[in-house]
Amino acid sequence: MQLLHRAAELADLLTGTVNGGASVGFLAPLSRAEALAWWEGRAADVAAGRLAVWAACDRERVLGTVSLAFPDKANSRHRAELVKLMVHPEARGRGLGRRLLATAEAAAAAAGVTLLHLDTETGSPAEHLYQSSGWTSIGAIPDYAADPGGVLRPTTIYYKRIPATALTR
Repeated sequence: MQLLHRAAELADLLTGTVNGGASVGFLAPLSRAEALAWWEGRAADVAAGRLAVWAACDRERVLGTVSLAFPDKANSRHRAELVKLMVHPEARGRGLGRRLLATAEAAAAAAGVTLLHLDTETGSPAEHLYQSSGWTSIGAIPDYAADPGGVLRPTTIYYKRIPATALTR
């Protein structure tokens, strides 16, 4: 996927997700201009290999996305952070989030990543996805981040070991 080519569609997904109440690091109301600037700002990280982004699309728009953020420190190259798993509100409940998660996990394995981690709002629908996909909770941090409405909420940290493959990044 060419990030800049799809930035406008990704911005629509981000605004729909945030303005629909999902906590992905932004406050509502999130404008399309802010969302577009945020996605365009990721292009340098993608080009440098610090971020990988996947998008699920139908014929008209981006319906979901997930990213892996790779650390730049030599002692951390075995791990990556799963970030910005989003499914458009109209496309939820069809297994798209699970497919995006599986895509990121397979890509991590292919890149030689053996440990993934993420954080998500405690009690959010995303927690069911991670728990049912074999992720392990290590606990919650109270008042970690504000939800889209600005209310401080706890965040749960998860990790998942990824079996090593013959491929390395």
